Amino acid sequence: MTLKTRMMIVTLCGLAVTMAFWGWMQLGMLERILTEQQYKKLDGIAETLSTFYQRFPTRRGLSALDSALEEHISTDVRLARIDIISRSREDIDYVAGAGRVAYEWPEHLINETAEKKAKRHYTLKTETGPAVGLLYPIPREKGHAAQTMVGVILFSQSDREILARARWMLFFSSLGLLAAIVLLTATSYGFLIGRPLRRIIEIIDDFRTGKQAKRIPIHSLDEWGQLADHFNVMADEIEKFIRQNQELTEGLELRVKEATLKVVHLQSQVNQLQQLKALGYLTATLAHDMGTPLHSVAGITQLLLERKDWPPDVSRKLELILQQTQRLNSVIQNVRRATRPPEPHFESLTIQAILDDTLPLIEPILAKSDVELDVQTDGDIPPLHVDHYRVQTALFNLIQNALEAMPHGGRLALSARVSPERQAIALTVSDTGSGIPPEMMERIYEPFFSTHPGEGIRGLGLAIVQDIVKAHAGSIEIESLPGEGTTITLFFPIVSKPQ
Repeated sequence: MTLKTRMMIVTLCGLAVTMAFWGWMQLGMLERILTEQQYKKLDGIAETLSTFYQRFPTRRGLSALDSALEEHISTDVRLARIDIISRSREDIDYVAGAGRVAYEWPEHLINETAEKKAKRHYTLKTETGPAVGLLYPIPREKGHAAQTMVGVILFSQSDREILARARWMLFFSSLGLLAAIVLLTATSYGFLIGRPLRRIIEIIDDFRTGKQAKRIPIHSLDEWGQLADHFNVMADEIEKFIRQNQELTEGLELRVKEATLKVVHLQSQVNQLQQLKALGYLTATLAHDMGTPLHSVAGITQLLLERKDWPPDVSRKLELILQQTQRLNSVIQNVRRATRPPEPHFESLTIQAILDDTLPLIEPILAKSDVELDVQTDGDIPPLHVDHYRVQTALFNLIQNALEAMPHGGRLALSARVSPERQAIALTVSDTGSGIPPEMMERIYEPFFSTHPGEGIRGLGLAIVQDIVKAHAGSIEIESLPGEGTTITLFFPIVSKPQ
């Protein structure tokens, strides 16, 4: 909605409310004036009839009084009826009356006027339309207990018609006045606001397109003139800044070109190194992931072949063989999906279930070494919300690294506990191996970096473990002393149960 439209709506609404209130006040005043005129006319007629009744000779009889009232009514077409009413304690009598309509005054109005002994005006409804009435008490003579009063009814239909015509005249005149004001406002807007605003917008658009030399002409000292002056000052400052910037740009252009060529050359080299690194990391990860399950399958199969009889846990070993075969197939499928790692599949698992699935995988290695295994877990550890395969891979890599650090035997400790200060579950793998030198601690997460010399692909275990822990929004801590051993703790956040 444009500013012009909003101004027109606000102006129109304000004028409509103001004129409606003003018209309501005028009509109210007109109605009061007409009512006061009617009351004055009624008072005058009542006073005249009161004087007439007091001086009327009683010997002429009531018929003469009725005739006199009819003559009085015939002289004024607005008179609807005149009654002379006598009210005593017992009853109410109509002494005389004449009129153009039949009307009987309500008893409660007569009693109310008689008790207050003062004239009372009333709004009445007759057969021919609305009317106003007056009950006027006639002063009592000494010795008379009855109260005599004059009742006068005056037609008010003509006054209602005047008010109705006044309302319609006010309505149409208000519409015409509103239309004239709206037209004047629209014309004034175009002259006082529209034209200067369009000029300012044109100058600003030219300024944005590079024509900074243009300025807004100042023709007056009003608000438009102040706005134009402020814009011209701002334009001068911007133009000065642009000139300074151009001078600076021209001086740096040659150096920027030279630096750009160097950056492009270095970027090309960096891209090549990143591609080679990604390819090497992908190849090593694939070999590592495929070698681990194949090694487990071979070890378990060797244990089964060395036994002479089939023990009760044969079914369990066969299940593990099936799991590792499926794992190998999963790795191969992931390679086929253009090296994108599979999305983690989170589920609720207990620490004991993870250990039960992982420890049998290292039995063949433990059987050939002099390493003592110690497993300790707290009994109140809540379930983990993790990816079973990834956590098993991380734990297996840590155990494998620990066993490689103890070629001549030692002690391998696995423990699980709740860490209240971290709101996490701590899974710890500790060994009594050779440890990690302090100067190598900063590089232990780098792919292909390893502290164990030997053949084969090494240095991927901790890099993989770190990625797995980050995927679970956890953290990893490593404490190591050369010659004493290494302790690695994985922290997995505790997932609160839904309410």
